Amino acid sequence: MTVMLGVNLTGRDVLLVGGGAVAAKRLRRFLAEGATVRIVAPALHDDTLRLVESHGVAWQGREFRAADLAGAWLVHTATGDAHVDRAVGEQCELQRVLCINASDGAHGSARLTAQAEVGDVTVAVTSTVGADPRRSMAVRDAIIALVGDGRLPLRRRRGARSGRVDLVGGGPGPADLMTVRARRLIAEADVLVTDRLGPAAEIVQGLDPDVEVIDVGKQPGRHPVPQEEINRIIVERAAAGLRVVRLKGGDPFVFGRGGEEMLACLVAGIPVDVTPGITSAIAVPQSAGIPVTHRGTAAAFHVVNGQGGLGPGTLGAMADATVTTVVLMGVAALGRLVESAIAHGIPKDRPVAFVESGHTPQQRTTRTTLGRAVDDALAVGLRNPAVIVIGEVASERLLLPSPSTIGAALA
Repeated sequence: MTVMLGVNLTGRDVLLVGGGAVAAKRLRRFLAEGATVRIVAPALHDDTLRLVESHGVAWQGREFRAADLAGAWLVHTATGDAHVDRAVGEQCELQRVLCINASDGAHGSARLTAQAEVGDVTVAVTSTVGADPRRSMAVRDAIIALVGDGRLPLRRRRGARSGRVDLVGGGPGPADLMTVRARRLIAEADVLVTDRLGPAAEIVQGLDPDVEVIDVGKQPGRHPVPQEEINRIIVERAAAGLRVVRLKGGDPFVFGRGGEEMLACLVAGIPVDVTPGITSAIAVPQSAGIPVTHRGTAAAFHVVNGQGGLGPGTLGAMADATVTTVVLMGVAALGRLVESAIAHGIPKDRPVAFVESGHTPQQRTTRTTLGRAVDDALAVGLRNPAVIVIGEVASERLLLPSPSTIGAALA
């Protein structure tokens, strides 16, 4: 039988017997845990020596003695000689000191686990009979992989004294384009506050029934839950000791008003953090084969909120043929945007692309030019959510060249 314990080694005496390559690996781990490490070994491997010198680890350059166990909380023996390691283990047994025997795990009174930190949870795996570190690592990695699928049950089952808020970017839509950290935080959440866009509909299906889901989604011209109320909701729930995830489409800090929500938390003294997401300004054009930058075509890109109009900076970017302009939330304002651009002298033949419902089965891409953009938008019935791309990268010839162009490139 093997009983697994969570042991805090911070500031506690750990003795390493042996100075080879295995000792170097264990030394790194024990130092990372904050242990006070001593080494007894006639010689040190180069890696071990570097760690000893850089961390000021005490080293006795000789063979092990029973007296070396004095004061040790834990002993790790890896001399490369099974007989010596077993003798060290026997001395530890006599003095009731736990010992990890690297040469024969079955004869040690303790074992190191294959472990990883998942938020505030430590996942640790070990064998119950003998030592099989490769299998332990494989099982650990399989468990960790469940985080990316949102299938690891990470929610606290006991109430916490204090809550927190995580502003999480959901990316352009599909749940599998979210970050692993985003999936983990959602798995830990007591409250999920969602937007209309992003992966909310898919994510909600896998939540525990008692997770509170609050839909505060906005639509063009319709904001049923004002921003001030959203701020109040997330602060109130966190102040009650709950873990709150504010799941936002795209990235929280790209036209997502994440800064306002973060400020509300900070003013209220609520711990808050931001997890980035893939912004639709890049991901949606990409889904249509449109790179926002491309060597020899576009060296920069400019992202603008279409609802706010075109300022001098945006007009200057649009006038530069080497800059891509990406317009978010610009469908309703398309006519005004085109009129301002043309009045500013931007060529009417500048390529434009509309990408609707990017990264979904309903995705549709329309290629046009600045001069024809309004008419073509009416003809296809352009609808939100859509990203408008203005610049040479929007040309269908960029990544879909003619056969003659391909032949010239390969010549």
